[in-house]
Amino acid sequence: MNTRWKAVYYSEQDGSIPVKRFVDSLSLREQAKTLAFIGLLEEKGPNLPRPYADLLEDGIHELRIKLKGAQIRILYFFCYQNIIVLTNAFDKHSDKVPAQQIKLAKDNRKDFLHRFLENDIREKIL
Repeated sequence: MNTRWKAVYYSEQDGSIPVKRFVDSLSLREQAKTLAFIGLLEEKGPNLPRPYADLLEDGIHELRIKLKGAQIRILYFFCYQNIIVLTNAFDKHSDKVPAQQIKLAKDNRKDFLHRFLENDIREKIL
């Protein structure tokens, strides 16, 4: 039996949702492509290969999306058996993912796991 993964957006303590805000700022066509990539991530989970996804460090992964020449990255982590938490998103302008973006993803992961227990997440998404 294949595991069905569920992507959830990380929400900050003030209720803002960074990845959703980023996706909403894109054109409708770009939003559709980005959401299709998120759907592919939900379908494949950790088995989504390059060039679509890659492991960065310490359990932080990147979803790699190309939009009209721009390189978009959505950072995420896996938790609670089948949950994918999308932590932050940005336009990538250099060869490497900026260290501050990886640190932000790690900080968001720590905050998420501190604030939300597995049952809290399951109640919200199921």
